[in-house]
Amino acid sequence: MQFTYSNPTTIFFGQGQIAAIKNAIPADKKVLMIYGGGSIKKNGVYEQVKTALEGYEWLEFSGVEPNPTKETLDKAVQVVKAENIDFILAVGGGSVIDGSKYVAAAATYEGDGWDILTRKHTVTEAVAIGTVLTLPATGSESNCGAVITKAETQDKLAFMTPYVHPQFAVMDPDVMKTLPENQLLNGLVDAWVHTCEQYITKNTGAYVQDAYAEGLLRSLKTLGEQFADRDNDEWRANLMWTANQALNGLIGAGVPQDWATHMLGHEFTALWGVAHARSLAIVQPSLLRNQIEAKREKLEQMGRNVFSLGADCSAEQTIDAIEQFYHQLDVATHFEQYETSKEAAVSAVVQQLDKHGMTALGENGAITLEESEKILNSAIA
Repeated sequence: MQFTYSNPTTIFFGQGQIAAIKNAIPADKKVLMIYGGGSIKKNGVYEQVKTALEGYEWLEFSGVEPNPTKETLDKAVQVVKAENIDFILAVGGGSVIDGSKYVAAAATYEGDGWDILTRKHTVTEAVAIGTVLTLPATGSESNCGAVITKAETQDKLAFMTPYVHPQFAVMDPDVMKTLPENQLLNGLVDAWVHTCEQYITKNTGAYVQDAYAEGLLRSLKTLGEQFADRDNDEWRANLMWTANQALNGLIGAGVPQDWATHMLGHEFTALWGVAHARSLAIVQPSLLRNQIEAKREKLEQMGRNVFSLGADCSAEQTIDAIEQFYHQLDVATHFEQYETSKEAAVSAVVQQLDKHGMTALGENGAITLEESEKILNSAIA
């Protein structure tokens, strides 16, 4: 319980809040709107943002992919530099927002932006950022982290710096109305694992963080149970807000954090293009079983307080309940889409983990390459 917590992002939450951009960006700023594949032009978000930007000098950059690549983002970096952009407006989900954070940091650096991801360069300044969230999942709209892929080398790495913390986040649940089912499922699963990574560790007596994490998990469990009836304002608003709270820094303040599921999952995305949330569901149950003794107390607490399994529930029962939660959502917990053999697939992930220095993962540093190999042998069908 030793921590400093600050979240400077102003949240504009609710229907019609895209108009709040008008007062959130200083009038003298030159704005670059960054977005993805163009869905915002089909669901009305683009027009709302365009209206809110009336009177501003602004440009746009589109084409940021799911799992945003350095190769695409470097083109946006050049736009920021060439056009003297001093405010970036990210309009999209976590990929667009993460990508915009990279652009904001790399645009103030004369070297290769990838140096930020490999820790060769420490960020000391960045272009200001605001966000309009269109897909709830990552919490990136109000935190200081980003995950970027270098397609050329199949590397997927993360960076964190307070200099890319968004100044504001517009969160209008109405933008979710046109999202396909798989993206809503991915958002729900992503938020679930984000919460677990900060909660299923070891007991440190942090009552507030534990209770808040359990509340978020119960909310996500309810949203999963209501998924068939998701087309309503209440469901959308609760998923958007829960996903934000799962990774805005609060439940992780002053407590041990894991993130090994993410580190292994990132390699599935880099190697095979597995959607981020799906990679997490593939890895998590096998990882929890591998680390069950270290996590037993918190897993039993989760069984009692999230799944209502009873006072004498076991850690094994809780992991089974987590896996069943995924299966109820028709989300796979084993990976089958490798090209060659299971052995080659496991080896490929282990080699990537070794290359990226992921050799002592988890809250205890206990997930070595050997343990990762055991987890992968269970997670890969």
